[in-house]
Amino acid sequence: MARLKPWEVDNELWAIEPLLPKVERRVRHPGRKRHPDRLVFQGILFVLHTGIAWEHLPQELGFGSGMTCWRRLAEWTEVGVWLRLHPGSATQTPSTSPGRRSTAPTSAR
Repeated sequence: MARLKPWEVDNELWAIEPLLPKVERRVRHPGRKRHPDRLVFQGILFVLHTGIAWEHLPQELGFGSGMTCWRRLAEWTEVGVWLRLHPGSATQTPSTSPGRRSTAPTSAR
C-alpha cells in the first residue's frame, strides 16, 4: 500500500465528516459552488504540516485557495468541530493534559 502524505485525508481521518456543518446552497444567486470539505481539510493539513502562509497555498494542489482553507478552518472552529472531536480538551491546559510535559522553560546547564 502506498504511504500517504501527512496532509492526505484517508477514510479513517475523514470520519470527522459528520461533525462538519452542512451548508445548503442558496437557490437564488447561488454564487460559486463550494469547494469540497475533504479537499479543503487536506489544504488545512498541508498548511499546518508545511508551515507555509495561507496565501501561499499552491492552487495546483486542488485544495482551494489559502483563503478558502483559512475561512473553512475558522468556520469549523466557530461551530465547535474541534471541541466535539476532542471533548474535554477545552478544560485542560497543556500542563494538565495527560501525557503532556510542562511547557515551562528549563535552563540548559
